Amino acid sequence: MTDMDKVWQRVKLARSADRPTSKSLIKAIFPDFIELHGDRLYGDDEAIVGGLATFNDIPVTVIAEEKGTDTQNRLKHNFGMPHPEGYRKALRLMKQAEKFKRPIITIIDTPGAYPGLGAEERGQAGAIALNLKELMVLKTPIIVIVLGEGGSGGALAIGVGDHIMMFENAIYSILSPEGFASILFKDSTRANEAAHLMKLTAEDLKSFGIIDEIILEGKGLNTDPEVGYTNLKKQISKQLTKLMKTPVEKLLVNRYDKFKKMGEYEESVIKNEELSD
Repeated sequence: MTDMDKVWQRVKLARSADRPTSKSLIKAIFPDFIELHGDRLYGDDEAIVGGLATFNDIPVTVIAEEKGTDTQNRLKHNFGMPHPEGYRKALRLMKQAEKFKRPIITIIDTPGAYPGLGAEERGQAGAIALNLKELMVLKTPIIVIVLGEGGSGGALAIGVGDHIMMFENAIYSILSPEGFASILFKDSTRANEAAHLMKLTAEDLKSFGIIDEIILEGKGLNTDPEVGYTNLKKQISKQLTKLMKTPVEKLLVNRYDKFKKMGEYEESVIKNEELSD
C-alpha cells in the first residue's frame, strides 16, 4: 500500500458510518451528561450538542458536533454541519462555563459548517469569527478532541483550546479532499491525491505542531472503541489536572502563543513556496 493509499484509508475511516459519533463518545466518557438547548436568539441547532457533565467529579461543559447515526438521525443533526445558531449555542455555553469556572471539552466531527443560503443570511461567517475571537480569551481551560472529520471553519469554531488531541484515524483540514482536488486539479475524483498533499492525518499535524497529542485507537474506533476511549480518559484526566493548576493569566498567554506559532509556521511555508517558484 502506497503512502497515498494509506492517507485515503484514514479519510475513509474518519468518515465511516461505523465510527462512533460524538454522542457515543459522550455517553462513554461523560455518563451523567445533561444536554442544554438553544442559542437564545434564533433556535436550537441539533448539529451542535452541548451541556453539563462531570469528569472524575470535576464539573465540565461539553460541546460537540454530532453527525447522527442512521439516515433519519443524520438528517436531524444535519450530517454534523452546524448553522450559525449552533455556534452561538456553543458560545453561550462556553461563556456560561467561564462564569462558573468550569473547564470546557469540545469534540470536533464535521465535514464543515453548513453552506446553505439560510445559514449565510443568519451570519454564518460572523458566528464562526466571533467564536474564534472569544475562545482565544476565554478564562477557563479548554481541551479539544478531534474525533472523526475536522473540516475547515466548521471545526475551528470550537477548535481553539489549550490542549488539542486527535484520534489516530481522524483527519483535520482546511476543506474536504474533494474540494481541494476541485480547486487544484479541476477534478474532484482525484481526492485521494489531494488528501495526500493536504497533510491532514494526525501524524502530519502533530509534526507541524497543529495538534498536541495523538490518541491511539488500538484496532480502531470503528471496530473496538473501548481502547481509544480508555486512552482518551487517561489523557483528559492528565490534562485537566495540569490546566486547572495553571493560573488564568498564564493559560491565556500560552493559548495565544500556541496559535500565533501556527500562524507563523503557515507564513513561513507560504514564503518558502513563493521563493521556490
